[in-house]
Amino acid sequence: MDRLDEYIQQGIHGPREINPDERKKFLGTLRERVVVVLTKSQVREPGTYKEVEYLMQNNKQATLFLNGNMNYSYLSDYIKLANKVGNKFSLSTNKEHDSDLGLVLAYDHAVNIEDIYISKQEKTEQKEKEEHNENSVIRFFKKLF
Repeated sequence: MDRLDEYIQQGIHGPREINPDERKKFLGTLRERVVVVLTKSQVREPGTYKEVEYLMQNNKQATLFLNGNMNYSYLSDYIKLANKVGNKFSLSTNKEHDSDLGLVLAYDHAVNIEDIYISKQEKTEQKEKEEHNENSVIRFFKKLF
């Protein structure tokens, strides 16, 4: 009778999932499978993170999960990158739970990487160089006038 009850419950609620909260957070995969993640705000930044590009090139068997609740214009650079590098990608949309992550690069098996988050500081170094170049141009014109 116990197996019959389990069968009925699965018919009503769907199959059981291992760590459903973790799967919601990591766009359908488990934390132990993840190589790198970016938050939504990091994905919204112009361009792509060089660290993600490097990790995608070195982990071609990994799948790139993108948050399907985000605007496609923010995801398109990473989709183009996945096609260029040769990674599979998947848009993960969960109407019941919106993860704060925008991108997850993960395998279909455990890899147990300790540090999966990229800090915004690494990306801001490039912005600082751009601002420095912009300030140089402004100073040049101020000297002229």
